[in-house]
Order: sequence, then structure tokens, then C-alpha cells
Amino acid sequence: MSIQVTERAASHIREALAEHGSGVGLRLGVRTSGCSGFMYTVDYAEAVDDNDTLVEQHGVAVVIDQKSLPFLEGMELDFIREGLNERFAFRNPNVTAECGCGESFSVQ
Repeated sequence: MSIQVTERAASHIREALAEHGSGVGLRLGVRTSGCSGFMYTVDYAEAVDDNDTLVEQHGVAVVIDQKSLPFLEGMELDFIREGLNERFAFRNPNVTAECGCGESFSVQ
């Protein structure tokens, strides 16, 4: 599994889990949506299911369902702050195009 989690993303995940009060990690996936085809989904992972892939880096767990895994292979998950805004940044080599608003992407 070649998904990379930066230290900044791991730090944010740790803080979010502590504030949430439960969960084993971050659940990351994709779903059909938007004008380009897919969008990322981010939620708390309350458990790791039998068909999930677990990525552990920098002391945090990222849980990915089987359906999403091929779309995320090789991706780097980062967390960035720009002025008052902060967000996860998905550096995904599988993306071939993104919509103008940046909310959805397509893959080949």
C-alpha cells in the first residue's frame, strides 16, 4: 500500500480524534459525485471492517474501503493552512482532471 500521510496530516488527525472522543482513525474514501466523476470522503473510522485496508503512519490510522483503494493508490494526504483556511490536501497521481471548483476529480 503506497498511501503516504504527512506529519502535518497525522497531527491534525490526532487532534481531531481527541476532540471527537472516539474512533480508531480517519476513514478515507471516494464516491461518485460532482461534475468530474468522483470526490473524496473523509470521516471518523469507528472500526476497521474485514474488507478495509489499514494504513498506519506517524502514529495514526487511515482506514480505506476496498472500493476506494484503487483510486487512492500512490496518494499523499497532507494538511495545509492558508490564512484562515485549513484543509486536507490530496496529492493523487491517479487524477487525470479536476473540476473548476476543485471539489471533484476524474481518473482513467
